[in-house]
Amino acid sequence: MPVEIKMLTSSEADVLRHVEPGTFDDPIDARATEEFLNDAHHHLAVAIHDGLVVGFISAVHYVHPDKRNPELWINEVQVASNYQRRGLAKAMLEMMLKYGRELGCTEAWVLTGIDNAPAKYLYSSLGGVEGAHDGVMFTFPLKVDGE
Repeated sequence: MPVEIKMLTSSEADVLRHVEPGTFDDPIDARATEEFLNDAHHHLAVAIHDGLVVGFISAVHYVHPDKRNPELWINEVQVASNYQRRGLAKAMLEMMLKYGRELGCTEAWVLTGIDNAPAKYLYSSLGGVEGAHDGVMFTFPLKVDGE
């Protein structure tokens, strides 16, 4: 059975009930899934094999007061280990970039580690241009009351 690549819609949360282990970092949370899929700015492309999600790309298209057109931020790209090197990430990324163009985005961008050769190869294979390595990413752990 071939792998299906598709964009999930707000009515397809149940698709994420059947996920190959290792595809996502953590177990799927029903509340977060519903919130994500019902937000018009959040997007999820998935690879499905025999009813099982084996890969995904999440992205956000956003607007900013000083930019005329929306941009697409590719948040995460992941394929289950036993499905890697089959072109699934490339097919999902092609779909996500096409979707971004349909949304009017004039640029898409993604971050990856300097040493992540497979990701860098994937992004450049679709016309991505590597930027200068003059920045550092910071993360801020934000605790919610009661945690």
